[in-house]
Amino acid sequence: MSTTSLLWIISLALGLVVIGVVAFLLNLIKKTAADIDKTAAKIWTQGKLTANNTIQIPLFLLKTNRVVSRIYQSALNIAGGAAAIQQHAEGCPGCPECILQHPKT
Repeated sequence: MSTTSLLWIISLALGLVVIGVVAFLLNLIKKTAADIDKTAAKIWTQGKLTANNTIQIPLFLLKTNRVVSRIYQSALNIAGGAAAIQQHAEGCPGCPECILQHPKT
């Protein structure tokens, strides 16, 4: 075998090794990129869910404020009624008879 043929075979073998190493490294890059893509997709999904929940908070607070306002008004009405009953009971010597004598119309 001549020197030229030997150098040709060695360069071809070396080229195949380089191609193999490059293919291996490209495959690793592809797998890493796929992992990064999956993780980024999960982060994106969680971010959207968090943003959606954050948007809902003012709406829930508005509804809560309305309900609390109605409860407060009912409590004031009950307190006013209780005060009226107490005032009447303190000034009426025979309250059960009072109710029987003056039925509600």
